[in-house]
Amino acid sequence: MAAHIPVTETTCPYCGVGCGVAVQGAGEAVAGLESHPANRGRLCVKGAALHDTLDLRHRLLYPEVDGARVGWDTALDAVTRRLRDTLARYGPDSVACYGSGQLLTEDYYVANKLMKGFIGSAHMDTNSRLCMASAVAGYKRAFGGDSVPGCYEDLDQADLLVLAGSNAAWTHPVLYQRMVAARKARPDVRVVVIDPRRTATCDLADLHLPLRPGADGLLFNGLLAWLARHGHLDRDYIREHTGGFQDALARAEADSGSLADLARRCDLRQADLERFFHWFAERPRTVTFYSQGINQSATGTDKCNAIINCHLATGRVGKPGASPFSITGQPNAMGGREVGGLANQLAAHMDFAADDVDRVKRFWNAPNMVSEPGLKAVDLFQAVADGRIRFIWILSTNPLVSLPEADRVREALRRCPTVVVSDCMGDTDTVRMADIKLPACTWGEKNGTVTNSERCISRQRPFLEAPGEARPDWWALAGVGRRLGYAEAFGWRHPAQVFAEHAALSGFENDGRRAFDISGLAALDQAGYDALTPVRWPVNRHWPRGRRRLFDDGRFHTDDGRARFVPITAALPDDPPGAGELIMNTGRIRDQWHTMTRTGKARRLLQHIGEPFVALHPRDARRHRIEDGQLAHVENRLGAIIVRARITTDQRPGELFVPMHWSSPFSARARLGALVPAITDPLSGQPESKFARVRVTPCAVRWQGFLITRVRHGDPDCLYWSYSPLPGGHLFELAGDDDPDRARRRLATLIGEAGQGEAPQWLDLRDPTAGHFRRVAVRDGRLIGALFIHPAGALPERDWLGGLLQRDRLEDDERRALLGGEAPDGGAGDGPVVCTCFQVGERAIRARIHAGDRSVEALGRSLRCGTNCGSCLPELKQLLQS
Repeated sequence: MAAHIPVTETTCPYCGVGCGVAVQGAGEAVAGLESHPANRGRLCVKGAALHDTLDLRHRLLYPEVDGARVGWDTALDAVTRRLRDTLARYGPDSVACYGSGQLLTEDYYVANKLMKGFIGSAHMDTNSRLCMASAVAGYKRAFGGDSVPGCYEDLDQADLLVLAGSNAAWTHPVLYQRMVAARKARPDVRVVVIDPRRTATCDLADLHLPLRPGADGLLFNGLLAWLARHGHLDRDYIREHTGGFQDALARAEADSGSLADLARRCDLRQADLERFFHWFAERPRTVTFYSQGINQSATGTDKCNAIINCHLATGRVGKPGASPFSITGQPNAMGGREVGGLANQLAAHMDFAADDVDRVKRFWNAPNMVSEPGLKAVDLFQAVADGRIRFIWILSTNPLVSLPEADRVREALRRCPTVVVSDCMGDTDTVRMADIKLPACTWGEKNGTVTNSERCISRQRPFLEAPGEARPDWWALAGVGRRLGYAEAFGWRHPAQVFAEHAALSGFENDGRRAFDISGLAALDQAGYDALTPVRWPVNRHWPRGRRRLFDDGRFHTDDGRARFVPITAALPDDPPGAGELIMNTGRIRDQWHTMTRTGKARRLLQHIGEPFVALHPRDARRHRIEDGQLAHVENRLGAIIVRARITTDQRPGELFVPMHWSSPFSARARLGALVPAITDPLSGQPESKFARVRVTPCAVRWQGFLITRVRHGDPDCLYWSYSPLPGGHLFELAGDDDPDRARRRLATLIGEAGQGEAPQWLDLRDPTAGHFRRVAVRDGRLIGALFIHPAGALPERDWLGGLLQRDRLEDDERRALLGGEAPDGGAGDGPVVCTCFQVGERAIRARIHAGDRSVEALGRSLRCGTNCGSCLPELKQLLQS
């Protein structure tokens, strides 16, 4: 009789979709959770590869103080002592905490309580400032609270889907596939994508509006004015449920001008603009789905309100299939906002109004309650740089990669007297700066809750024992709280107790003016908490089972119960690029997440795109003498990176795109945050990450190569390298501008393997005149490593050699083929992986197309590609068209 394998129902730790995950045993396999309302059993490729990231490679497993391993008591004593000393000498404003949407709600709650109620510093901010702060500010101005009105079901019911600044096909694939399914079920649905780039999401679009970067606010102001001129307003809704319409309309009319002028300023065809406006007017069930292309802007809050204004003017808020829908970037960005994760918030969606401050103070019995907002992320790290903040605790995030002007952030932390970092990983750019390192639990070990983009609270349940001495973040924070003398306030023994307190605070003196109220969950005991099923807030006596949509009754959380129109004067970015400059856009790629500390561990997630790159238009490539696949410098006054060039007509001329993910453990010079200026939205404090002026030039190299090795002994010493894990080893792509012979002697020392056995046998192939070199090491019949160098980069594919690292013994013909770098049977690899789920390469797909497969459905039947998460479908269609 087969042994029963337990299944744990938990939640994915990646994007804000908040997918339910069913985990078998100790993570042997993962699958989408059929019963979860967010994903209905679907997972994207990142979620489907979660079990590939559970090993202990590169984990931070033990506390360290000043480089020495210590026990937890010693570490927390050191944190507390340095914190006390800093408070005594410089006061509470010298202390800061920087959190993350990767934290669970319980972790976030304890951090905010400790900082804002007991240490007395409001300088508690989060990396959600980098992705969601403008959406928060826009909702609060319009609705009186940080409240997303819609839900995912609206995507199924909408007649018009407007995706603004969102490449959902890559960043929120499960929701994108939901849109694909809705379109297939109802062919009359129209989809508009508003994005300067032609992205994979445009595969679904009936209309792509590749507008001038930064012109989104102008576009939606123009839409509002056009709707008014052509009689498409919902006058009854405006009169009964809103305020400030005339001022907003007057500003929009003055701002947008004629349709022809609007099209010119947005750099769009007038006919396309008019088509979009007509579709918006004719389809009352409209969802505008907006993300970082809107938020990450110096005018992001105004752009959000320009979108909301159009929805309010047509009564499209909180109705089935009709809402302005901000999609969050992180799994618990919304949960962090619920507990006051932003420096200008207090817990339970309260602000710094005197009544709110007093209310939270009394609930917590807080002796040092803050009364004014703290510093937002960019300003917070500037305060570290100039010495105002002298103690900072960073939890579960990597600001040395993600923040703008990242080199200055690194220097700020280098000079900060005390840097405490809580992280699950032992080698990130930020962990390298830590004086005190605290090992945190990660996905699979964590126990708590998260809230997704549709306000759905879900449990993240553990199925693994915490390794080494890793502990939950809330536990470490509470330990410091107790050591400061506040044992009663931080005496929790289980996260269920933290959640219950959080839920009780949400209902404390809440007369209905605050939408966030989960007081109906405050009485949960540990068993009830463990059994908690997904539920959308509010959850209280009025909504005991949660509420699907907010504002469906036309009542808002403002003083008069009316939504507010916000007058917007759209501002295009100042100063056009100078001679030779291009505009750099940034964002995510399909298979990676944030700074790759988790996804970078899974080889298959680096097979689709394995190196950092810059995408630019052929016209710009010709002008700057850059060829496809060539290395290129991208630089400005702030810094410089070296990345691989990708030439594509998906870019607008004069603009380029660089992905955000590569950090120092994964590449020599690809931290794009170093190029992003610290320009922020004046209301939200969110940085402008989509518009940086840069120059691009070819990177002259004398040789290129790759290194495969069983053991990573360090980083290569050369101009360019990027790293990918291999099953059983490591792969480095290499390039240099120095003498190839010197480079090969230096880099060959990185080949090796710890342990006993016979001395390695070295197999060499050299052509000094041409600079061609290959070296392979074999020990005990096993491949140990290989270094291939060639002046022009004429190199074999890496798959076959890399695969040999998993073998305990080589066959004779394999051994003879090592220096050739290709399988002895001469079989070619599959080429670049297109379908990560089923490891289907481009060559196999092209072969099936030539064999007669003429549709994605046919390819799916032959190769299974495109039949799981669907992220590769746009690329399959491109291959079919080519």
